[in-house]
Amino acid sequence: MKNTSYISQKIVTAVRLQHLMKGWRLNGKTVSFTNGCFDILHEGHIFSLSQAASEADFLVVGVNSDESVKLLKKGPDRPVNNQQSRSLILASLLMVDAVVIFDEETPRDLITAIMPDVIVKGGDYTVEQIAGAKEVIANGGRVVINPIIQGFSTTGLIEKIRKLG
Repeated sequence: MKNTSYISQKIVTAVRLQHLMKGWRLNGKTVSFTNGCFDILHEGHIFSLSQAASEADFLVVGVNSDESVKLLKKGPDRPVNNQQSRSLILASLLMVDAVVIFDEETPRDLITAIMPDVIVKGGDYTVEQIAGAKEVIANGGRVVINPIIQGFSTTGLIEKIRKLG
């Protein structure tokens, strides 16, 4: 039997995350950061998260809060899943070490507060468009842009489900 009680403990506040990261860094470990809405988890997300995890010893995932998703104007029915559900699903993944919810439109404030070693985003971004990239690079970190796996998008899945109904 697997002990799953630790899963919800991987969902942390920004302050708790800073403490965790201090411990990781005292042990010489590196931290990768990625973020998104992760409204309906799909293969493209798993690929991107796996790639992000491979860039450092620990992977932190920033999740747009429900309010933040609304700011992004993803659509009137978004998010489909609330922030707690989305965070819990992400926290249950082996490659994810911590999940933190942020309320702003971008995670720039969160990134500058935690200053990860690496920011990882999907190929639909350029370095100039990535929130916090300039600050992380100035701090000696790096930015990695992963390819997008074609045919997988939350918007596409929602459209497909609507057509079924």
